[in-house]
Amino acid sequence: MTNVPPKPAVKPADARFSSGPTKKRPGWSLAALEGAALGRSHRSKAGKAKLKEAIDRTRALLGVPADFRIAIVPASDTGAVEMAMWSMLGERPVDVFAWESFGEEWITDAREQLKLADCKLHVARPYGALPDFAQARRGADIIFTQNGTTSGAKIPDFDWIDADREGITINDATSAAFAQPVAWDKCDVLTYSWQKVMGGEAAHGMIILSPRAVARLESYTPDRPLPKIFRMTKKGKLDAELFEGATINTPSLLATEDYLDALKWGESIGGLAALHARADANAKVLYDWAGRTPWIAPLAEDSATWSNTGVCLKVIDARVAALDEAGQAAFAKKLSDLLEKENVAVDAASYRSAPPGLRIWCGATIEKSDVEALVPWIEWAFAVSVAELG
Repeated sequence: MTNVPPKPAVKPADARFSSGPTKKRPGWSLAALEGAALGRSHRSKAGKAKLKEAIDRTRALLGVPADFRIAIVPASDTGAVEMAMWSMLGERPVDVFAWESFGEEWITDAREQLKLADCKLHVARPYGALPDFAQARRGADIIFTQNGTTSGAKIPDFDWIDADREGITINDATSAAFAQPVAWDKCDVLTYSWQKVMGGEAAHGMIILSPRAVARLESYTPDRPLPKIFRMTKKGKLDAELFEGATINTPSLLATEDYLDALKWGESIGGLAALHARADANAKVLYDWAGRTPWIAPLAEDSATWSNTGVCLKVIDARVAALDEAGQAAFAKKLSDLLEKENVAVDAASYRSAPPGLRIWCGATIEKSDVEALVPWIEWAFAVSVAELG
């Protein structure tokens, strides 16, 4: 091969750039789990104390208002969002905003499963674009994804949500919580999963409810069966125990200990501001590099919408653009395969339904030095892949 530079001399100290589950916090080891309440019932005094601690530390680190309620729920972020949708929607019109694959799942729920009568779908195309949030109706319930995990596009602000809205808002914040600011006065339901920004273990979700959301739960009973794992009320009132650590089903106390460790780490480095700053600095490395590199660009074109967690990049080189769709996909796969083979970036391919390219996780658990060391390797992999085109 000609015109291929030598391999860079420095590799990232940690090659894990997966967008979920994400890399553990710096310095993590199995020793962090030694305090877990293993072999104990989650309903025991010890088990409930661990779960309550996870809720309390979440409130403190995220800055959740005192009158909001927090619960640990089954089935990750997906379970938390569906819990809210199935329990709350149907009283009034619904607006669903989607611009990537996970947001489109909530469209499927609203339209095909819940069969909501007055449901407007606002879908952006192509990947990287955002829908027209000005279409949000003051009298409607609103569902949106704060950060597009598979598109690399986030909402630039919460200004489009009316302060005096009549409906409730459901914010799927799974790749935004702990990395991006949250306007709590604009969010009635906020959900996320442990395995995203904080690098926890999978399968557990978090649901955070405003007083308005609680009022909806206590005043509206949907005309549909609710599976046990979706039920947040008892006899028409909020199940208060659920929001004190009495989970609906059996949680993993090992995973709970790991989440507690992540929260304690976030506190130790300076809290929420420090977590935001780490993600911002990591993402800036890639966006600055893309800005001076002619063959690559962010998938999201508007810089105000660039994600600081899942940074999605597309190859815009003319030689690659000339290939058909299958050829472009093969080229992007070659890039990610080379990075994985050299153990400099694993799980860095774009999401399977997104345009071919790279997706590099830049959340707070990633070290900026690792992102900086990765950039020359992406350039090397591109040079190798282009040379093979002939």
